[in-house]
Amino acid sequence: MSTGTADPAGGWRDQLSRQLTAAWRGLVMSFLGLTGLGFVIVALDTMAVGLLGVGMLLAPLALRAVQARVRLDRRLARDWSGVEIAAPHRPEPAYEPGPVGWVRRYLWLVTDRATWRELAWLAVDATAGWVLVLIPAMLLVEGLFGVIQPFIWDPIEHEYGDNWYLFIKVDSLWAALAAVPLGAGLIVAGLRSARWWLRLHGRLARRLLAGDPTAELTDRVARLTETRSDAVDTQAAELRRIERDLHDGAQARLVAMGMNLGAVEELLERDPAAARALLAETREASARALDELRNLVRGIHPPVLADRGIGDAVRALALDHPLPVDVTVSVPGRPAPPVESAAYFAVSELLTNVARHARASRAWVDLRHVDGRLRITVTDDGHGGALVGAGSGLRGISRRLGTFDGTLAVDSPSGGPTVATLELPCELSSPKISSS
Repeated sequence: MSTGTADPAGGWRDQLSRQLTAAWRGLVMSFLGLTGLGFVIVALDTMAVGLLGVGMLLAPLALRAVQARVRLDRRLARDWSGVEIAAPHRPEPAYEPGPVGWVRRYLWLVTDRATWRELAWLAVDATAGWVLVLIPAMLLVEGLFGVIQPFIWDPIEHEYGDNWYLFIKVDSLWAALAAVPLGAGLIVAGLRSARWWLRLHGRLARRLLAGDPTAELTDRVARLTETRSDAVDTQAAELRRIERDLHDGAQARLVAMGMNLGAVEELLERDPAAARALLAETREASARALDELRNLVRGIHPPVLADRGIGDAVRALALDHPLPVDVTVSVPGRPAPPVESAAYFAVSELLTNVARHARASRAWVDLRHVDGRLRITVTDDGHGGALVGAGSGLRGISRRLGTFDGTLAVDSPSGGPTVATLELPCELSSPKISSS
């Protein structure tokens, strides 16, 4: 009958395996840290020649490589050291094509605090940081050298003369045996401290990469102030559109209906046939006015969005789209109504752009909630070449999402495909009706 007790040997082996793994990971990270200096040199060189023109094109490439390299450090710190490191880059603005866009991209990159934090981290990691994670491996190697002294001291003594192990002069078997417990102690120290050194390295990375919370808050307030102004302008433009649509559409039809009904009153007794014709025309006008009012309400806040949520609302968009659109939803709840509305109209405009400009045969929409953010990806198999430039619809989407601290990223190489990814920070509440 099983006693249910733990296997001491198994627990000891598991602990030893974790310690050896930590030492090995430290060795890998130490060699990785040495490569950081190359990234720093290339990035600084391309930034320095930015004013010569060619640097405007090369510096963004070099700094993208730096960001990719630092993303690897963040991932290793999370997976190997248990240290989460935020990536506080400012949301990158859209740039118009041509030399003006190149200059603005260059200036944005070189003035972003996160760029300089990443360069500083790579420089520190290439000079001092790599030593931290190399210490456990060094202790293990030095300890192993002490443990095997009884077997190697004599050849070393005859070949090289003086043989010192730390503070012990190993010139006899007894001295070599005295080095064994010292070496074993170093091995134990290296194993026991391996994970501690990894965490220390991760904390150092977080200290340099995460940035100053006060400065980040200042940047965020400045961006929200800018996007609030955009939101006010957008809201005013939307109110003017609604007023114009009501004036030119439903209001005009209602006025015409009133005039027709007045004419019917006069014709009812002396010309019933004409009165019936006017009533039929008025009935048609009322139906058109009702359709226009429904479309207007749908453009303000679609009923399906209020009743069923973002998932089913996007599915409804896909059903009405002239192209086949596959929709995948993994959003276990409801975002706040303003966020939901902003996401819905952003997807609607992206799908409209696909139909009008992409020359695509199919589109895909993926909605999911990841790490406290609503992430929506709209992909099409069109010809590509979409630009988030000044005056474009994509630029307008980006500015509206910025009101909610959201971002829009577009990857659209010539020849396609085009992938537009929008993210909005939000928490989810329980759905009224499941979107599955």
